[in-house]
Amino acid sequence: MSVAFLFPGQGSQFPGMLHTLPDHPIVARTLDEVSEILGTNSRELDSAEALQSPVSVQLALLASGVAVARSLNEEGVEPGAVAGMSLGAYSAAIACGALNLDEGVHLVKQRAEMMEKLYPKGYGLAAIIGLNERQVSDLVQEVHSEHTPVYVANINAPRQIVISGSDEGMNRVLQAALKRGARKAERLHVFTPSHCPLLQPVADALETSLRTMHLRSPNLVYLSNVTGRATQSAEVISEDLANNIAHGVRWSDMTTVIEELGFRIFLEMPPGHVLTDLAKEAFPDVQTRAVGEYSISQTVRLVDRYSARS
Repeated sequence: MSVAFLFPGQGSQFPGMLHTLPDHPIVARTLDEVSEILGTNSRELDSAEALQSPVSVQLALLASGVAVARSLNEEGVEPGAVAGMSLGAYSAAIACGALNLDEGVHLVKQRAEMMEKLYPKGYGLAAIIGLNERQVSDLVQEVHSEHTPVYVANINAPRQIVISGSDEGMNRVLQAALKRGARKAERLHVFTPSHCPLLQPVADALETSLRTMHLRSPNLVYLSNVTGRATQSAEVISEDLANNIAHGVRWSDMTTVIEELGFRIFLEMPPGHVLTDLAKEAFPDVQTRAVGEYSISQTVRLVDRYSARS
């Protein structure tokens, strides 16, 4: 039974997240390696104060996902596909061998620093549950203007849509969504307007940096945020890493493709269980686990048990 690794993006972080990772020597070694690359203690990235900055958030998420994926590899759990939501795409690219950790850390640091500089306040993300993509798109078109920029960002599920933009623009869309029958419409704990044209300067800078890195062809299937499709092309992965920050993430399409390819075990790397919840609702026949809620040995036993049934 084939295994897919899923890597979360911003919004899943919480204070102390790196200190709750599974107790495994590869986890500790990876955090040490990230510290060496950064020239500072990576274990300090997860304090409540540090997590006020998208730089710390994104670096902590990268370190968390890569560390646990490596520890599972060490214990014999080898995925056949990887998918990362937004920032999680960098962890996925490392996990499939297209990018090394040093490159990933430097790219994520550049990405986060530019995001923070461009939009230090007054912008962010919000989620609408209960309306479909067309309905949310219509509301966004009604509100969007030069002074109230707002965009459709991520399609997490057919009726779970994320919007991105200015505080005023998003608040107007959220109010309209509730009037149109949305079950929930609320701001997310992300304070930059990710996955919309406002961040095209960041995408352009990342594209320039990635040209100097010469990514390798992956040894696994990689799912693209921008297209929602599977690839094993280093060039396509490079384009996805650069451009997903300025485009919407088609997460629902990505996981549908993984399921259609025959993968029946989805393992979400820490922190959190957002992607696990989405997968459980969409694919009841797929075994989905948030690894952060188990020890590494428990996760290995889960994989072995379900694999033996296939």
